[in-house]
Amino acid sequence: MMTELLLGTGVGLALGLTGSGGVLAVPALMLGLGFSLQQAAPVSLIAIGIASLIGSLDGLRQGIVRYRAALLMALAGTACAPLGIWLSHQLPTHWIMVVFIALLLFIAGRMIHQALQPPADASLPLGSQGNCLLDEDTGRFQWNLRCFSTVFAIGGGAGLTSGLLGVGGGFLIVPGIRHFSLLGMHSVVATSLAVITLISAGTVAQSLWHGAVIPVSGWWFIGATIVGLIGGRALAPRLPAKALQLSFSVLAVLVAAMLAHRYLLG
Repeated sequence: MMTELLLGTGVGLALGLTGSGGVLAVPALMLGLGFSLQQAAPVSLIAIGIASLIGSLDGLRQGIVRYRAALLMALAGTACAPLGIWLSHQLPTHWIMVVFIALLLFIAGRMIHQALQPPADASLPLGSQGNCLLDEDTGRFQWNLRCFSTVFAIGGGAGLTSGLLGVGGGFLIVPGIRHFSLLGMHSVVATSLAVITLISAGTVAQSLWHGAVIPVSGWWFIGATIVGLIGGRALAPRLPAKALQLSFSVLAVLVAAMLAHRYLLG
């Protein structure tokens, strides 16, 4: 039980601090508890979904969730998730692990790149950069075809990986929004959590429909993840975004190396 609690708390903390930590749930279950990918996926999605719901409600209370963008991404993600689930049953676990490792390394590299970039020029108006421009008065997105298609594509990619890998998709949503807009990190994380909640709920429902079973150890992991998420959300505003990005990037690289050693080289 202690292992489940420690792993779940760690994943919850990472999720609350960065909005992307949910990608670590499946590796934690596979490496730490010996779950297969098929066993880990629904447990991961339930843990991520419930924890993200708590975090997104807090973000809504603070008024930092971009709910229109969240709903659009969730719609796209829910539509693409069945394709990911189908692929997960067609591809050998070996190749799915290759995809998982590649995505971990990609997102780590992207986060490092963003964290090391100089801050945006404060003299530029809010709406002067990115595919999704921000209104100077309200700080909200200015919706047009380019912004709509960008947000929809990010959500679709999150849903596809959710179905294929059993992850919430925050590791795509957070860097995606930050790359295509100037939205602040804490608002990005809160919006990501709202999207993950909706996508995870739909994907879990489909997995349970296909006969997935949650073991007792999985429920301990889920409960600990929720506790960790609450702690992470409380700490997030007190920590610099750059430090959070760099720390998560290092952790993602280490997890990718462990997965490669266990499932590809071992």
